[in-house]
Amino acid sequence: MYELVHKDKNTGARAGKLMTNHGIIDTPAFMPVATKATVKTLIPEELYDMGTQVLISNAFHLFLSPGMEIIQKAGGLHRFMNWERAIFTDSGGFQMIRKDFQFRITDEGIIYKNPRDGKKYSYTPEVCMENQKMLGSDVAMILDECPACGSDHSVVEASVDRTIRWAGIARDVEKNRGQLFFAILQGGTFADLRKRCTEELISMDFDGYGIGGLSIGEPREIMNQILRYSVPLVPEDKPRYLMGVGSPAELIEAIGSGIDIFDSAFPTRNARHQTLMTSKGNVDIARGKFANDLAKVDEECGCYTCRNYTKAYLHHLFKESELLAMRLASIHNLSFIQSIMKGAREAILEDGFVEFKRKMIFS
Repeated sequence: MYELVHKDKNTGARAGKLMTNHGIIDTPAFMPVATKATVKTLIPEELYDMGTQVLISNAFHLFLSPGMEIIQKAGGLHRFMNWERAIFTDSGGFQMIRKDFQFRITDEGIIYKNPRDGKKYSYTPEVCMENQKMLGSDVAMILDECPACGSDHSVVEASVDRTIRWAGIARDVEKNRGQLFFAILQGGTFADLRKRCTEELISMDFDGYGIGGLSIGEPREIMNQILRYSVPLVPEDKPRYLMGVGSPAELIEAIGSGIDIFDSAFPTRNARHQTLMTSKGNVDIARGKFANDLAKVDEECGCYTCRNYTKAYLHHLFKESELLAMRLASIHNLSFIQSIMKGAREAILEDGFVEFKRKMIFS
């Protein structure tokens, strides 16, 4: 299931292997976001070429559209989206309560008004897990409640109570053979609640644990402080997944704290907004100074975009609002993130993560 291969002797960084129904995931690993069964603008072959081992889709969004029936008829989510490697599915609770939904949280789950038909529905831990069973994902995330950043102790405590309750219910839902269940650790920025939530969920012995409720508006130093406190609470034989973090600097810091798996729309969202990640910091390719720059985006990058196109060409595409601009920029940014993961793994195996981190320069 999960094998800890090596731990860097100077930091908490670690290399491991997560065994799934669709192959082994070498960690640290980054999951591009395929919320609605697609990574925006990209095809599977491009994702394979850059070293992508696993994607994450959203069970709730797929439940709304196209619906479970057609995905089941297609043979499951892997066949529906023509993806041959591993897939995580998020429960959708986080996205639902932060989108244009009318909702009410109860101890039993979430009551929401579907904007597509105007009717009210109940989204419970059981419904959430049944959906993910039908999707056939390799890793299914348990429904949790994530309070807003800045919530007071009593609000966060209530969310922890529900998260623990829902996890206990979901744990007993029948799963597909080989499907893994990951619970999500909540508690906001309160150490006592983080500790309680972690201890309760670890006692249920899930296959892995997501660290949720971070990167939602709190300062980076607070996030790192919570990470340093939370990670040691998770047993070393369980994979640790930091949810929703995708900037290079945050990834490097979290790997050093002992995180194994990440997901974020950050690289592709930035790409669609003309920001390219490089070894020397971010580049706003829309700036006029790149109009005549015939160098590649990053001299140290070997991705498809950098092998074939220049800054001037990408500048031109964005200026003319060509769809190819977002596609080429997304290929580059995700390739850059995957190169960080590969470099981190190699450095950890050689006990060289400190030096690897020192060489990383990001803005």
